[in-house]
Order: sequence, then C-alpha cells, then structure tokens
Amino acid sequence: MPRLRCERCQRPLDHCLCSLIPALESRTRVILLQHPSEISHALNTARLAALGLNNAELRVGEVFDDLSELLATPGYRPALLFPGDDAQELLAYGETDDKPLLLIVPDGTWRKARKLLYLNPLLEALPRVTLGAVAPSRYRLRKAPQAGALSTIEAVVGALNALEQPACFDALLAPFEALIEGQIRAMGVETFQRNHGEG
Repeated sequence: MPRLRCERCQRPLDHCLCSLIPALESRTRVILLQHPSEISHALNTARLAALGLNNAELRVGEVFDDLSELLATPGYRPALLFPGDDAQELLAYGETDDKPLLLIVPDGTWRKARKLLYLNPLLEALPRVTLGAVAPSRYRLRKAPQAGALSTIEAVVGALNALEQPACFDALLAPFEALIEGQIRAMGVETFQRNHGEG
C-alpha cells in the first residue's frame, strides 16, 4: 500500500516538512521552471523554495507557451539565474532600482536546465545573472558537478540574500536541512560517510 503523502510538501505524512517551511516576503518575484524529471526527486528543493516564498511560483514543463506574458509581468525586470560569460553578478538593490527582478530559475540537472533554455528561446535571450562568492553547497547527498554548484533552493537563497540585503532568507533552508538529515539517517551514517566522504 502506498505511503500517504502530505498534499502540500509532497513528503510522506510521517516526514512532513510543512512546520519548517516559512512564509517569507520578497521584493523579487521568483519563477522556478522545473524540468518534469525533477518532480519525483526525493529532494525536490524547487518545490520547497516556492512554498516558502510568498512571491514565488513553480511551473513544471519543458516548453512554456505563456513565457512572453510571464516575462512582461508589470513592475519587474526579468533576468535568468544561470551562469554564462556575460552573466552579471547579483548586487543589492540600490536607490535607483525602481523595478525589482523577476528572477527566472531553471530547476534540473545542468543538462536538463540547458535543454529548457534551448526549447524556450525567450529564456535564452534574457539577461543572465549569477551569484558572487558562494559557500560550499550543503547538499551533501549529491556530488557537485563543479565547484560552486548549488541546489536550486540554495541558489535562490543566495540570490535573494544578495539582492535584498540586509534582509536574510536563510530560514528557507530549514526544511532542506531537515530533508538532508532525514536522508542521512535513513541510509545510515556509516553508509553516508563511506559514499560521501565525510568523516
């Protein structure tokens, strides 16, 4: 018999994370575009990010037909959170920034995220933004493909902390941390240390 799941966080009821999910306000509007292959991933961090931010939305798909409408959301400047040679480092909103960002965040493996850009030329054409110096990922269950690689929720928190300082969005990471701790407990600390090299 399948385990009952929380309709909101999609976790098994006995591991529901809803009590840890904040309801944070942000000037920035965050749009998470999730590749369909990520929906059933045990650590669906894009979903957690969308649930914890009042001004965020999660969309699932490969081709997004209403992108031009979305990118024209009044009161915002669209930008893509994705590395690239021409990506601008995110800095705090200044006195002159009358329009906050509509931050588009692709969610998926690097290959799947690149595919989303390829299938949606409007995304490819957006100005790109990236994080400055980043702390190592807390995502201890997945080997990062490169230094500085973060989970989606960590990237969103880093972006908002940079843009909206002195506001702090670290509370968004609480359910993510609990999720990782739960996974480590489930696999056993010895197995975790053997596979992920933490002593």
